Amino acid sequence: MSSLNRKLIQTLAETISKQVDHFNKTEVECLIREFNVLLGECAASGRAVNGLDKEKFRSILHNNFGMTDDMIMDLVFRTFDRDNDSFVSLKEWIEGLSVFLRGTMDEKIKYCFQVYDLNSDNYISREEMFHLLKNSLIRQPTEEDPDEGIKDLVEITLKRMDHDHDGRLSFSDFEKAVKEENLLLEAFGTCLPDIMSTEAFEQHVFQEQLVL
Repeated sequence: MSSLNRKLIQTLAETISKQVDHFNKTEVECLIREFNVLLGECAASGRAVNGLDKEKFRSILHNNFGMTDDMIMDLVFRTFDRDNDSFVSLKEWIEGLSVFLRGTMDEKIKYCFQVYDLNSDNYISREEMFHLLKNSLIRQPTEEDPDEGIKDLVEITLKRMDHDHDGRLSFSDFEKAVKEENLLLEAFGTCLPDIMSTEAFEQHVFQEQLVL
């Protein structure tokens, strides 16, 4: 790496580390380098390189964090892509990972709610719950009408989480339910990494890069 490149990365890291929680300046530098490597792979395949596109981002979620659910991966991409331009920019990458890897419980509650709110209207409706649960459950081929079982599950979930009884989950309902029972955080599909894949990714990006 040229000294000019190194200087640019350090300057950029200095700025971003002041705007993003949970990562120090050195870690932000490592994340910038990793982003540049991933961006280089996009360029090599002949794709536009305004940022990480959905295809590349999904491969990162799959290869690094073991995610296999197409619908959830697309929703995670949408949650990272805050300006909705179909690319995850460098800043979106670092901001997203700060919650994805190291977020507080409050930050993770907000993140999961955004993932599950399919139409971004600040509610998780019955229909959205149905789609998410239908997508995440493994259906038995012997079931005559698996949709009926999912509808029942939606009603059970609403009974448990819908504190104001309006037939849908507001952020306040979701937050209250998760704080009472943390296991409900990913009630509608796994959209956060487990501890082992988080540690492996951090070791790859932070420790191995520092050795280089």
